Amino acid sequence: MSLIDCYFCTYPVPFCIPAMADLSDPAIDEAYLDVRNDKSETNWLLLDYESDRSDKLTLAKTGAGGLTELREALDDGKASFAYARVAYANDKESTREKFILVVWIGPQCKVMRKAKVSVHAADVKTTLRVYSIEVAAREKDDLNEEPIVVKLRKAGGASYDGV
Repeated sequence: MSLIDCYFCTYPVPFCIPAMADLSDPAIDEAYLDVRNDKSETNWLLLDYESDRSDKLTLAKTGAGGLTELREALDDGKASFAYARVAYANDKESTREKFILVVWIGPQCKVMRKAKVSVHAADVKTTLRVYSIEVAAREKDDLNEEPIVVKLRKAGGASYDGV
């Protein structure tokens, strides 16, 4: 029986250990805390791979323009991770803020990068820990605010408007 080499590493397939994502960039933790800070205007961060063949994630961008601005920052040829604070009104007197984790795989993303994203998502979730929902986005329209707010209301469990 011959062994074939793994696509992700140099080990034969039965012994393969998929590479973990490298999230050692201290700017990632700083941006995460900034997005979570109620006093900060920053409401999203974007992590991109250092290069096409790298497992190292770096802080690519941050912003204060909400999901609209985040959508524009996404590259159709990349896989990325994003974290965002989403504010919405539950009724006339209250506003809620919830956090979402976005796993972005652009429509022109390379096959090998797509395959690694599922393994790396687990590592990203240990760094960007606190979120209400995960959004798997393949098209920029997957980040339209209205359907995400509906999901957040359902996840919050305190929706009194029949959603």
